[in-house]
Amino acid sequence: MIAIIKYNGGNVNSVQNALNRLNADSVVTDDFETIHNADKVIFPGVGEASSTMALLREKGLDRFIPTLQQPVLGICLGMQLMCGNNEEGNTRGMGIFDLEVKRFPPQDLVPHMGWNILHNRRSPLFAGFEQENDCYFVHSYYCELSEYTTSVCDYILPFSASLQKDNFFAVQFHPEKSGHAGNEILKNFLKLPL
Repeated sequence: MIAIIKYNGGNVNSVQNALNRLNADSVVTDDFETIHNADKVIFPGVGEASSTMALLREKGLDRFIPTLQQPVLGICLGMQLMCGNNEEGNTRGMGIFDLEVKRFPPQDLVPHMGWNILHNRRSPLFAGFEQENDCYFVHSYYCELSEYTTSVCDYILPFSASLQKDNFFAVQFHPEKSGHAGNEILKNFLKLPL
């Protein structure tokens, strides 16, 4: 069973629909026991960082998510909230990745929206990828490059398109909206050992 974390963030239905296409059982929940017992956890997000973190704190999810032991996948805002300081609303995230989330300069070129190639891929999420694949991005903030970076995208500047630390995986793009490449990424996530 895949637990999709419920916290009033956008994109939850799209993620669940993508999992349904892969015949993966999933549930949208904020119940700690259900999340704890899930085989995999997905933390999706579309929205604004400070208000979303306020909701996570209200439910205690900000302290609970970092304790999870199974594979966890953060998507878009979910990835950003798994990091440290975020320039959007001067927000402190969960700190799973000790990274800053910054706004793209200049403002007239944001949001970054559309299909872009992932470079320098090095993650089990990209197993079987024989060529560079486009994935779909929609965001105004980015995670800097770091030791956790597992793929790079170049828009205005190079940034982390994906991250990994231990059992925590994160992608800035939307695999559920990235066609065949996105489906393969989700399949690879579902295959990760517990």
